[in-house]
Amino acid sequence: MKKLNKSLITGIVLFVAFAVFTVLVKVVDVAAVGPLGSKVGFSKMNDSIFKGIGTSDTWYSISEVFGIFALIVAGVFVIVGLVQLIRRKNLKLVDNHILALGVFYVVVAMAYIFFEVLVINHRPVLAQGVLEASYPSSHSMLAVCILSSAIIEFHKFFDGKKKQLIALDTISIVIMLVIVIGRLLSGMHWFTDIIGGILLSLALVFLYHGILKIIEKKIEMKNNKA
Repeated sequence: MKKLNKSLITGIVLFVAFAVFTVLVKVVDVAAVGPLGSKVGFSKMNDSIFKGIGTSDTWYSISEVFGIFALIVAGVFVIVGLVQLIRRKNLKLVDNHILALGVFYVVVAMAYIFFEVLVINHRPVLAQGVLEASYPSSHSMLAVCILSSAIIEFHKFFDGKKKQLIALDTISIVIMLVIVIGRLLSGMHWFTDIIGGILLSLALVFLYHGILKIIEKKIEMKNNKA
């Protein structure tokens, strides 16, 4: 139960931290340092980091390719869920952690859409000549959410298989780091976009993990009574 509380509390604290940070991005040192006079918070810091790093087509391509890989991982788990549903012919018979993962994906997608509509700030560069929403970094958010939740799933499907788990965990972490760092080095995001993306994704992952533990605990108690 202690681990459960820690996961939920950590998720709530991170979500509050994300909300506070988002407000700060909207009010602290806001200046028109972006393209077409677009404004961004923490402008001196963001502008300094952006100019120091510059842009990179190579890192942009790398982060895009690795981002596609992350989406493929999500697609694999969706297929696993669909196969279980087809074979077992009852949604209730699909593994609970797979169902929870599906709900988690929906929540992540809703967060993505929400910040496409509610624009906090725009990219430091024009995308095909137009301004695009930049906060939080969607690539960073999706990468951390998908691959962190994938690690949780790997430990369920490959329980006891130490070598496989070490390999899968390592690959997942490396891909996350490449995507997050790559988005910053590509020049497609302000530094605060990356921080916002990390905070939001970690909040969602910890909340997901905590809720998953609640579900597993209830099932365990139900089975013990039976």
